[in-house]
Amino acid sequence: MSALLRRTKKKPAERVVTLVGKPGCHLCDDARQVVREVCEETGASWEEKDITRDEELYRAYWEQIPVVLIDDEQHTFWRVDPARLRRALRS
Repeated sequence: MSALLRRTKKKPAERVVTLVGKPGCHLCDDARQVVREVCEETGASWEEKDITRDEELYRAYWEQIPVVLIDDEQHTFWRVDPARLRRALRS
């Protein structure tokens, strides 16, 4: 198989998880806890973005928050399943 066709698998420590949410959102608080714990366990880095401070994120996700992105691709929204997030980071 050509090297260009093979997909390189990233290690969890090479992945970036982004939590998109807003202040005062109880689901965002729950998601933050799951993301923090899974990222600490797997070695992935994570960041949080506030839709009230970013018009583009607001337009894209305002009905879905919290939204979890992995390497800028949407993984899930509303409720974060820790086992599913862990698997995604390791795949």
